[in-house]
Amino acid sequence: MNAEFFLPWPDKKLSPNARVHWRTLARAKKQTKEFSYYRAMEAGLRKIAADTVAARYTFYPPSRRRFDLDNLIGRMKAGQDGIAMAIGVDDSKWTTTYKLAGPIEKAGMVKVELEWNEEAA
Repeated sequence: MNAEFFLPWPDKKLSPNARVHWRTLARAKKQTKEFSYYRAMEAGLRKIAADTVAARYTFYPPSRRRFDLDNLIGRMKAGQDGIAMAIGVDDSKWTTTYKLAGPIEKAGMVKVELEWNEEAA
């Protein structure tokens, strides 16, 4: 089975290189996690019966500026936690790949593709 949906460009406050107050960071993580959870639910995802999930993130940056993929991966952690909460499979059991694509729109976005095999009951 598979699913595909889009998330907004990850907040720069979530970057491992960002130097923000802990309360500001906690708020950004919470908002991102909740938003990702609800976006996954809107895409029709619910709890799945799978041991592993293959996740692909394609980043469409908001500008031609160069973005460090390692920092983008760090920015996505809270969002990934929200998706994991929606589908009921801990992200430690995911195989994840990341890719940077060319600019597509002013605000930028992240395409999320999930793939899994349903277990027999």
